[in-house]
Amino acid sequence: MALRSARTSKRSGRSPGEAPETGARPAESIPLPTADGALPATTGWLVRGKDGRLTAYAPTENGVLRWTEDRLGGPSWSGPELLPAPGLLPYLSIATGTEGYVHLVGLRRKPAPENQIRTDVVYAVQFQTGRPLRDWQALGTPYPKDLARGGLLGLPSAVIDPNGSLHLFARNAGRGLSARIQKPSGAWLAWADLKGSRMTGESAAVLGEDGLIEVLGPTDDAVMRWRQPKLAAKAERDLKSFAAHVAPGTLTSERTGADRLTHYWRDKDDRTVHAWRLDDGETAPLGGPGTGPIALLRTPVDGHDCTILAQRGLDGRPLLAAYPTENEAAGVTWTPTGEQCVGAPALALDGRGRVVMATLSKDGTLRVARQKAEPGLALEAWSRV
Repeated sequence: MALRSARTSKRSGRSPGEAPETGARPAESIPLPTADGALPATTGWLVRGKDGRLTAYAPTENGVLRWTEDRLGGPSWSGPELLPAPGLLPYLSIATGTEGYVHLVGLRRKPAPENQIRTDVVYAVQFQTGRPLRDWQALGTPYPKDLARGGLLGLPSAVIDPNGSLHLFARNAGRGLSARIQKPSGAWLAWADLKGSRMTGESAAVLGEDGLIEVLGPTDDAVMRWRQPKLAAKAERDLKSFAAHVAPGTLTSERTGADRLTHYWRDKDDRTVHAWRLDDGETAPLGGPGTGPIALLRTPVDGHDCTILAQRGLDGRPLLAAYPTENEAAGVTWTPTGEQCVGAPALALDGRGRVVMATLSKDGTLRVARQKAEPGLALEAWSRV
């Protein structure tokens, strides 16, 4: 895998004559993306829209930073712009469906009477790349009359099913799993208790190739699983859990075959990456000690079905790896690339089908590296947006 040193590119501004976006603040007044802290990083923050352009989202204090490709395949970008979200914690779960809409889901905390704090799951929708974000809507918690228990709700994970319904999942005050579903009509069902217990970290939801949702929830020594029995149904607890010592906030999953998912996480003791698949039953060590969750992307490389992984190394630099999909026995080599970053890297395919790796630097800038037009997974030099 060929990787080169970083270089700087000129930041792109808004196209001449283009009207500013409602509610967005100019770059000169924005805060930096949130550095490593108490909240887990997320990896799904680089998203390809229906028009093929990429958008990067970074939660920050009281808002979300957004960078948008000026044209399909880049290389120039607009941004960052601050999309205001007062009270939003610096964490996002991002879900996209077949219609191309981008749903941003997070947790908001605001002062309430009698020196209390009100916690709400909130979400907002962006219908087109680079266009205004709709107003944030509050979805409450499973405990509308108990602010203290509502404050114990975990950070939400979100996924959209083939019908266009948005599904939200979060660890509840009893350390089980709660869910809320938005129907295709836009109406929301009530919060539902999906049972479970002893959850120690955030839930992670993924959509399989069969259109069914699977949800993972870590405990001290295992990972619980929930799965939809059929489309549009509530997820149900699956007794086929698997043994693992999961570092909180590091569960991620990828579709790796017909009706098969491979789940990845970081071991909380040695900080290496592990993978598990229901059909195989055993966990596979993939090395690469680091921090935070693992970014995943399945795509052909030289005509071979490959799974690409990215993570933040122990020294803060991004690490990149790839291996033949579902062939963990082939081994994984982690290659450092670029400069130190905060949070977790992100991976996506751009509108020309090239692998794109993105990170957020310590100075608050977006860094991007694209796949070169040559055999293998060689990346062009990093650019600063």
